[in-house]
Amino acid sequence: MVETATGTDRSGGRSYQDILDEDSRKAPDIFRVESPMPKGPTIVPAERYFSQAFHDLEVEKVWKRVWQMACNETDIPEVGDYNVYEIAHLSFLVVRTGEDEFKAYHNACLHRGRMIKIKDGKRAREFRCAFHGWAWNLDGSLKEVPCHWDFPTVSAETHSLPEVKIGRWGGYLFINPDENAESFEDFIGNLSEQFTTLPYEKRYKTAHVAKLLRCNWKIAQEAFSEAYHVITTHPTILDSIGDANTQYDVFGNYSRAMSPNFEKSPHIEQDWEPLEDGRLFTKLRHPLTGHVYEMCDDDLVHVTNHKGEVSKFKPDATWVEGPMTQVDPNMCNWIGGDQLPGGNVVPLSPPPEVPAGKNMRQVVAEPVREFHRKALGDMVDDICDAELIDSIYLTLFPNFHPWGCFSQVNYRFRPNGSNPEECIMEAIYLSPIPQDGNYEPVTEIHWLGFDDDWTQAPELGLLAKVFNQDIVNMPEVQRGLKMMKNPEVIFANYGETKPRLFHKLLSEWIDKP
Repeated sequence: MVETATGTDRSGGRSYQDILDEDSRKAPDIFRVESPMPKGPTIVPAERYFSQAFHDLEVEKVWKRVWQMACNETDIPEVGDYNVYEIAHLSFLVVRTGEDEFKAYHNACLHRGRMIKIKDGKRAREFRCAFHGWAWNLDGSLKEVPCHWDFPTVSAETHSLPEVKIGRWGGYLFINPDENAESFEDFIGNLSEQFTTLPYEKRYKTAHVAKLLRCNWKIAQEAFSEAYHVITTHPTILDSIGDANTQYDVFGNYSRAMSPNFEKSPHIEQDWEPLEDGRLFTKLRHPLTGHVYEMCDDDLVHVTNHKGEVSKFKPDATWVEGPMTQVDPNMCNWIGGDQLPGGNVVPLSPPPEVPAGKNMRQVVAEPVREFHRKALGDMVDDICDAELIDSIYLTLFPNFHPWGCFSQVNYRFRPNGSNPEECIMEAIYLSPIPQDGNYEPVTEIHWLGFDDDWTQAPELGLLAKVFNQDIVNMPEVQRGLKMMKNPEVIFANYGETKPRLFHKLLSEWIDKP
């Protein structure tokens, strides 16, 4: 299962460029660009993930200075709609001031400092402080001060709301509190070139779920920045993802990963007999060991080995009885954990027939292409298989993760207030805007607490179960980082390119005067 040093600089199997060579259509030119990061090592102090002093430094050196995604334009669709964007202990108001105009302000009254707004709102005509009634127009200009005669030094020139720089990309609004910041266009570079087939301006939000996690925001972000963890954390998808064949690239302030789907992991050494009565969530064969995991009526996960012997485990992989005492905890979680509505009866789909002259990826891509024809028309005939079925995920420093082409997913990771050991993870889904222009974007965030299961957000579909596999690691990473005898984290030269670039950029921002 696990490769040791082999004398080569890559895993076995086909490279991503080899896979693109067999695509049924020409891939976008940007997919053919290979821009690896120079080799490491990249080693960072473990205290970056739990130190209050380092968190405070991030606020001063990063969050107060960097361009960061605040909200989607469709979150504030009408004039006067506003979004309260919070990062660490900072708060900002992002408001639609005209049909196609937006402004952002520091969210604090200039009298005694009360937050002007504590939650998002609709169709405001002014911003009035609930403490003493000071008010500002939507454009930030001072409107009214009760007993203004008692404040002779206060005027529109001196006490209009301080503006925050604002940038727009792909339907998203970015803000930067630093008056001297570089232009937004320079900061994002050629990011738009990664999305030429389906620009983000042609997508709309179909889901937005936010969950509180007991870990530093960087721990959560890094878990979604590489495919290296798939072999252990996501055994349920190893049959259909070339995890170790992912291509990683860096482009200025952002990085890219392209993981081939419907390409078997090079870690799989043996093909097993298909399960005739397999179920997607409650009865599966482990792709590496061949053991069968099944959720049964006794509320235990039954694991059957090659001799037909059955061992029983709780959903957290605690042994109950049987000859095997150690099994895969992530498989147990998937099979025995909370399920999506109706998930316990979803059958495994048999692999499709692959006719002569075609490959599996081409066959799987075709129904996806036809599905999108309903919204996009015949333009789908020119879209390559990779854009339709692969996981193409980018990270714009510091915390915005837009996925490529027809992948719906976007992520954002933020510290939860001033606690360096808690964070907010957001999963945002976007779909192509139909040609007829008939669509209704989601504007409300579905919040999940620390102990809520991702399956309580069924709008996420299969990814809700995948997220459960991811987040089980995070609190244990948070704890383990404090226990390391040698308190430092080391990242792989290539397979962890994305977190390597992040930490390189983070160090540069921290070191700026």
